[in-house]
Amino acid sequence: MISDEELSLQRPMHDLEIVRNDIREGRFQRSLSLLTAFSSLMSGLEVGYEHYRGSYSQRVMYTPVILSAALTGAGVAGFFNRWAARTVLRAVSAFTLVDSAIGFYFHVRGVQRKPGGWRLPMVNMIMGPPIFAPLLFGTSAYLGLIASFLRREDSPRLLKNASPEHLDTGLTRVLPRKLSREVLSVEQDMREGRFQRQMAIATGISALLSGFEAWYSHYKNNFRYKAQWTPVILAPMLAASAFGAVKSRKVATTVLPALSVLSCADAAAGFFYHARGVLRRPGGRKHIVYNIMYGPPIFAPLLFGAAGMLGILASMLGRRRR
Repeated sequence: MISDEELSLQRPMHDLEIVRNDIREGRFQRSLSLLTAFSSLMSGLEVGYEHYRGSYSQRVMYTPVILSAALTGAGVAGFFNRWAARTVLRAVSAFTLVDSAIGFYFHVRGVQRKPGGWRLPMVNMIMGPPIFAPLLFGTSAYLGLIASFLRREDSPRLLKNASPEHLDTGLTRVLPRKLSREVLSVEQDMREGRFQRQMAIATGISALLSGFEAWYSHYKNNFRYKAQWTPVILAPMLAASAFGAVKSRKVATTVLPALSVLSCADAAAGFFYHARGVLRRPGGRKHIVYNIMYGPPIFAPLLFGAAGMLGILASMLGRRRR
């Protein structure tokens, strides 16, 4: 006999409701850890061949490749082990976020060092290093950091009189009392799935960055195909709905999930077109590695899809009690 709390794989709507309840209550640590691993793997491959094009001219260009592999491993470990999710995954995610910020600095400096520098912003941002790519690389690290604070799918349901004191960590012991209580309160909200506003803000930022990356990448190709306009159009719409969801619960549960699903579908279509573009290059499958390196960025559309995935998660979460 199947319990009402178990996925049956025979009643899709019932299973979907269980998944939604788990997400709303912050009980999806294993699932998000696995999603972090997949997202990090895709991001690592993308940054790996982008830096290969740059001949790894600086040693710091190896750090995101190494950290993406570490984050992938930490995500898989977090899927199988609670301790790994709360320690290893959290630490690797934090390091990766720092590395993303450092990468953003180096990309900004790369634009500055091109002829004309910031006096020719549009030209040098388009022809220089992808300025926001390091921040998009940090999306998988953000997911990993969130996953480290969540509860497992098999954890008991929320306790009505739960207090944050049992979440005490080493960090809170060195913080001022007032700030320590606030940190504990935020952590408890995350463990109970009440961080819809924060996730909506992350969705909006990710959508804007992804849209800008898609714009100048397709601009280099003179928007040869009409389909290349779709992520450029969808990105600001997704961002607007995400920021609107911060203020309105109705927007968070209606407009945001609709646009998020549409963005994920567009990302899948973009991945198909980029993969087809790689295969249509001279040599096709015979020189697949070379064509991936120098063809259209095959995994870039999936980074836009990550923004859509953040939006879907945000739409299912609860909101912090005021």
